[in-house]
Amino acid sequence: MTELNIVLVEPQIPQNTGNIARTCAVTGTALHLVKPMGFTVTDKHLKRAGLDYWNKLDITYYDGLEDFFEKNNEGTFYFFTTKGRNRHSDVEYNGKVYLIFGREDKGLPEEFLFKHKESCLRIPMKSTLRSLNLSNSVAIAVYEALRQNDYLDLETKGELTKFQWD
Repeated sequence: MTELNIVLVEPQIPQNTGNIARTCAVTGTALHLVKPMGFTVTDKHLKRAGLDYWNKLDITYYDGLEDFFEKNNEGTFYFFTTKGRNRHSDVEYNGKVYLIFGREDKGLPEEFLFKHKESCLRIPMKSTLRSLNLSNSVAIAVYEALRQNDYLDLETKGELTKFQWD
């Protein structure tokens, strides 16, 4: 069984964090926010993006990366970066897994990435463009991990409201 965790290191854009919170809520993924952040949790843009999901979140706050790693020292850690040498779809997401994303404007520090180079993952994209939006990157990563685990505990079939499927 996989226990999935999303870690946002110093997120700066409240709408991205709100969208990511919504993705976490609907997939049962824990959200970890590492300070300092570029907004307050009461920010109206943050709440609007994930308004009716905010109270459904498993969310934890940390005072910095050191605080995060002191409190979370077991599991497998993957660092998402445009500088990664491994594809996000080429690893197996099993057990307690942390998917770690850096700031929208800077990503994760290069010294940190170099220290964890085997665990740095890249979502394939054209090299001539900067990067995907953070909330899109998180959604891609979460759903790859969920796909590998056959969408454990998620509803995979919907129903029509006015008609019935055969």
